[in-house]
Amino acid sequence: MKKTILLLSLLVATCGIISQSCKKTEDTPKVEEFVADNNSFKDYSSWPLQRTYNGPDPLLGATAHANNDSTVVRKVYFKNGQERVNGKFPVGTIVVKHSTNPAGTVNEVTAMVKRGNNFDASNNDWEYFMLKPDGTLLMDPNGMVMRGAKLMGGMCAGCHGVVSAKDYIYSK
Repeated sequence: MKKTILLLSLLVATCGIISQSCKKTEDTPKVEEFVADNNSFKDYSSWPLQRTYNGPDPLLGATAHANNDSTVVRKVYFKNGQERVNGKFPVGTIVVKHSTNPAGTVNEVTAMVKRGNNFDASNNDWEYFMLKPDGTLLMDPNGMVMRGAKLMGGMCAGCHGVVSAKDYIYSK
């Protein structure tokens, strides 16, 4: 009888611990993350056009966003027309910049995605991308997808950090 009571007490205590453990998991806020893939950028040129830049931009260096000369046109698209909420863009925000020139010698597509989940907390969790003109992920000569927090040796994050007060976005 004493063994039965002891086993029942142990079982009740174990169930209580498991119950509390599950409750804590349920109460813990879920961390949101968005990981972009080729489908994320599909048909970007049909998204809301936020801004068109023509010619040289004093904020760009000689090589950023497909050179900085008088012939380049840069179009900035926001998927779903995303806006800031409390000063920040929500996780899943996607911005694409397509740079071209009339001669066709420039046809560069870059993108930013608000990834979340402390992907790059020091830069508000933005991930940077190089895309092909059709919006698919570009590979470097070694077969690696050109994406990441430190893309181009950190140049993207470094430049966009200048507008950290605008959540790293120049065009809105």
